Amino acid sequence: MTQPAGAVSAEPVDLTIPDSELVAKASALVPMIRDYATQGAEARRLAPEVVKALDEVGLFRSMVPTRLGGSNGTLRTAIEATAEVARGDGSTGWVTALMTLGTGFGATWSEQAQDDIFGGNPNVKICGVFSPGDQSEPVEGGYMVSGRWPYGSGSFAADWASLTITLEDGTPGMAQIPREAFTIEPTWFVAGMQGTGSDTIVVEDHFVPEYRVQRVPDMFASKFRSPFTEDRIVGVPFNAAAAAILIAPQLGLGRHALELTRAKLPGKPVAYTAYSAAKDSPTHQLLVAKAATKLHMAELLTEKICLDIDTAAATRVMPSPETLARLRNDTGVVAELIREEIDLLLTANGAGSFADANVMNRIWRDAEAGGRHALVTTEIGREAYGRVLLGNDEPTIAL
Repeated sequence: MTQPAGAVSAEPVDLTIPDSELVAKASALVPMIRDYATQGAEARRLAPEVVKALDEVGLFRSMVPTRLGGSNGTLRTAIEATAEVARGDGSTGWVTALMTLGTGFGATWSEQAQDDIFGGNPNVKICGVFSPGDQSEPVEGGYMVSGRWPYGSGSFAADWASLTITLEDGTPGMAQIPREAFTIEPTWFVAGMQGTGSDTIVVEDHFVPEYRVQRVPDMFASKFRSPFTEDRIVGVPFNAAAAAILIAPQLGLGRHALELTRAKLPGKPVAYTAYSAAKDSPTHQLLVAKAATKLHMAELLTEKICLDIDTAAATRVMPSPETLARLRNDTGVVAELIREEIDLLLTANGAGSFADANVMNRIWRDAEAGGRHALVTTEIGREAYGRVLLGNDEPTIAL
């Protein structure tokens, strides 16, 4: 199933250009994704038809090495494809983002673990929860794990879950848990990102062999257990990518909001004014221009984030602490820009945007929820970057 270590060598690629074929496949799914968006929100999980369609075009495997049936793609490709999915629906984009990252990094575990995970299922999907929620204890050959991990986005469709556990020395580690070893407790009752199925994963007395565990500090330093050192994913800075992938849904939501505005607002009368069409109103022209500019700024910043991370993966040179801090900062800035863009467009479109039946309502709620994930919290990113810029190396924020 696997090739000898070092046998895989990726062809040189232009890191500034995403895989247009995969992005086009994601774009082609947008109408279908929109058709199922309301159903997914009401069910609190994506419709099976949507998951199947995403699977069939290989979106979840875009960062998986080719030796395991994936595309061995760049982060830029993963983010652009995921943003297109989110242009259809924010919850679908969120699940795609988390499962793409989780499945890709599944190829950084030990060879034996990779055989377990990828050997019997070419369409394997891995969800992940990076905050500890366990009561694990070391036993001979591994760990006996129990616990509860909330916010397991996409767990309803996952074959494996990467869950953070506490190792014998108190260090956090990530353990691969098969689907048959966990249950899902319905706890995801929220205003935004309703369809992500981010329920609580529950594990009771499951033995995890040591070879299915990685130390989190090693993962942050790109010191993975995989012997296949030529795989692109082995060079990806873990925490930087885990944060960056979360701005893909935000970009898609921002694009969808602008798309709807340009389609519906121009001919709308402006109440209590002489303007019979919003396209003639300077106020609305300025609002939309400011919003579009914020979206464009977010896209440009995302390109730089991806280039830095993909270059690190290609060169196997870990970014400096200052670069990692900037990446964390810039990730939060992208989320902030998108929220500001959507806010401007809501004002331009008027109070009707908040009607339950208005898609802008769901876009707004999804962006507000997704933009507050711990890894994209804007002020935490600014703090991390500011500390480094001022020479304060105290490790208070994980990079």
